[in-house]
Amino acid sequence: MTDPNVPPPERPEVHHHTTINNAERRGGGGGFLGILIGGLVIVVIVIAVWLFANGGGMTPTKSTDVNIDVDLPRPELPDAPKMPDIPAPPPVEPPSLPNPTPGPEPIG
Repeated sequence: MTDPNVPPPERPEVHHHTTINNAERRGGGGGFLGILIGGLVIVVIVIAVWLFANGGGMTPTKSTDVNIDVDLPRPELPDAPKMPDIPAPPPVEPPSLPNPTPGPEPIG
């Protein structure tokens, strides 16, 4: 055991160092995406303006009177094919069954 009255041995002073590494800021990567989305928005706006300026791409009719003739000839189906004449089969007599004979008397 050690003597509790003895002071602890001298230790060298401890220095703690902390190193922080910050990565360099690199720009870019978002420029192309912004140009692409901006171009698509402009194309959609141009198409919308063109459609609304031309009435949706359709010209209005001058008259609403429409005369349509729907009288069609009645369709006729062709005759069904005729079945060949088949002679009737000769009558068949049912088979004769044997007469059962009485068996032995039941026991009991």
